[in-house]
Amino acid sequence: MAKTIFITGASRGFGKLWAEALLQRGDKVVATARDLGTLDDLVAKYGDNILPLQLDVNDRAAGVAAINKAKEHFGSIDVLINNAGYGLFGTIEETTEQEARGQIETNFFGLLWLSQAVLPVMRQQGYGHIIQVSSVLGHATLPVLGLYNASKFAVEGLSETLAAEVKGFGIKVSLIEPNGFATDWAGASSAQTVAMPEYEGVRAAFQAGLTDDIFGIPEATSDAVLKLIDSENPPLRLFLGSQAYPWVKQVYESRYAEWDSWKEVSAAAQGK
Repeated sequence: MAKTIFITGASRGFGKLWAEALLQRGDKVVATARDLGTLDDLVAKYGDNILPLQLDVNDRAAGVAAINKAKEHFGSIDVLINNAGYGLFGTIEETTEQEARGQIETNFFGLLWLSQAVLPVMRQQGYGHIIQVSSVLGHATLPVLGLYNASKFAVEGLSETLAAEVKGFGIKVSLIEPNGFATDWAGASSAQTVAMPEYEGVRAAFQAGLTDDIFGIPEATSDAVLKLIDSENPPLRLFLGSQAYPWVKQVYESRYAEWDSWKEVSAAAQGK
């Protein structure tokens, strides 16, 4: 049965790939972008099955208006995919206040505003699925991506809490956590701090780790996303790519070992 999916950041990358995969199989898609011209090819190909909407996710009122327009146009919103976001590359010391606020504003608050906006619609329907595009960097971290890491850790905590709060309304929440993929996320979609020479070694080590073999093929993710959308019992978290699971497993094993070595100190701090 065809579904209606609202997806942000549909102008390029994962957003556009997934929007087209959904349209190809007959779903109805509300596709948002800052520049509607980037959606002209999908509109020409899929006609009335796509509703393109101009949206800056940082504008909370515009997000509410877009959700309401989508509901009015298609009659329901079965799935919200919060995909809009970008990467800020730079060390924490290099990051300006404006850069830091911009990263959190888009990656975290933009996602929060759309989630809040769609909840009344889904509660009234008695069903819905909110899919948050997080990252493997919501579990593990990399130098030079500190603010991006922080934004995705925040998305993880928000979404896990949201899942518990809305379960009783028939609303499901899932986090998609990709490892690196060969999209333009690190290119045209990214921002850069002004580099400090003191961190040249850190940046060089980061760049040396970006070998081609670690990046997945973006088009290969569509099938997994369609399966997630169609699942009657979707997982709270879904890794995308072969690198994510082993990396995060290694990270958590290291954390458990460290926690275990300090457990007596931790227990004594209870005071009783």
